[in-house]
Amino acid sequence: MLRPAVPDPSRPLPLHAVSATRAIEAAAAAILPPHTLMQRAGLAVARLARALAPHARTIWIACGPGNNGGDGLEAAAQLQGLGSSVVVTWLGDPDRASPDTRASLARAQAAGVGFAPAPPDGLTPRDLCIDALLGIGARRAPQGRMAEWIAAMNASAAPTLAVDVPTGLSADTGSTLISGAQSDHLAPGSSVIHAKFTLSLLTLKPGLFTALGRDTAGTVWWDDLDMPPPAESAVAELRATPPRPPRPQASHKGHWGDIAVIGGEGLARRGRGMTGAAQLAATAALHAGAGRVMLCLLDEGALSALPEQAELMLRRFEAIDPQRSTVVCGCGGGEAVQTVLPEVLEHSARLVLDADALNRIAADAELRTRLQRRQQSHRATVLTPHPLEAARLLGTDAHSVQADRIAAARALVAAFGCTVILKGSGSIIAAPDRTPVINTTGNARLATGGTGDVLAGLCGARLAVVPDPFEAAVTAVQEHGAAADHFPPAQALTALRLAQALQP
Repeated sequence: MLRPAVPDPSRPLPLHAVSATRAIEAAAAAILPPHTLMQRAGLAVARLARALAPHARTIWIACGPGNNGGDGLEAAAQLQGLGSSVVVTWLGDPDRASPDTRASLARAQAAGVGFAPAPPDGLTPRDLCIDALLGIGARRAPQGRMAEWIAAMNASAAPTLAVDVPTGLSADTGSTLISGAQSDHLAPGSSVIHAKFTLSLLTLKPGLFTALGRDTAGTVWWDDLDMPPPAESAVAELRATPPRPPRPQASHKGHWGDIAVIGGEGLARRGRGMTGAAQLAATAALHAGAGRVMLCLLDEGALSALPEQAELMLRRFEAIDPQRSTVVCGCGGGEAVQTVLPEVLEHSARLVLDADALNRIAADAELRTRLQRRQQSHRATVLTPHPLEAARLLGTDAHSVQADRIAAARALVAAFGCTVILKGSGSIIAAPDRTPVINTTGNARLATGGTGDVLAGLCGARLAVVPDPFEAAVTAVQEHGAAADHFPPAQALTALRLAQALQP
């Protein structure tokens, strides 16, 4: 059944690796008549194409030599039969094509589909391009005529519908293929389709929703071709957070938790004042509905609360009781956070670690051991690294983290036994014995200083009232992104404004 890839609160959407998709294909081949699955795929593509471009004068379908190209050929036959004017460019060889692809080629030829050696000229925004070049079968960067057709498709005025995944994108990781390797960025001239729409077949692929997938896949649709994938084989899932219930009238600030934000190295220590980071985290916790927010600045008492932050309670570190609070530690902590981390790790009942707390743990074996011991005593801990911080914790580099974000998040969980939020486009939330969640909220406006501190404070507010740290993290990440999505487009999105836009 054709449907948009949008989860609802009652039904997460499972995401499957290429290996699971291949297994479903093999199972279908064993029970269905020959050519059935490709016919279903082609019909799904044709139906979506007609819905997306009902007034297209020309539909250009670029077909590769494999079964993804066969799906395109089948879609061409279906579209031609529905009255569309179709132009196919095909890189295949009938003598080397699979039996299914040869059958779809014959059907397209019999339907009167036009075949051309080069892309058609003069496509307009009302027309449509269909990328059926590589799909999940990509193993290396496109070259030669395929690369030329990708460039033509990306330059076309007509929107592009990608079949299964945009050509050049890894279905499993969301990275791109460059000279046989994976890349975490879109290099100038790279051969990757930038689709406006993607129709994922049989399964939803995780690479469509994280790393570069969100830049290249556009709006994602899904058709399981009447072969539903088993949920237990999912490598990740998409979730929608239900609306927060209204607060009971008979509640008080004690019901909503005490948050202690520890960070913000002062200017006097190294000439690098970062107190604003801790203030942003505290402001976020406050606006997210925490009962009380205490701010412990590691600035040796040089700052006092600003008038507009009168609700924040300033504390020295020794005046905080970490066993009774949800601690958010590290935001702007600099070198000063090193002195408080041993006690924070040892005594905090619930803990969110961000920024410089993570950097110090990565560089200190004793702190790493203390962090690992928290899991043994079942104390809730959430790590919120960006890719470089994750790389430091894993002893690798940010490129390797971004090349397979789900694997990196799982590796952090295995190393520390904590809930992990690997931030970035399509943030990954992972925890021991849980299926990772890929977040679909948020946008590029979050790429500004301080928004990560806002997320840390929001995580603290949710962790204070949600017993399960994984669920608290998923909720916080989705709310953080949603606040950016709903922020007025005519206003500059700053971290402070984002914090103030959060809902209790």
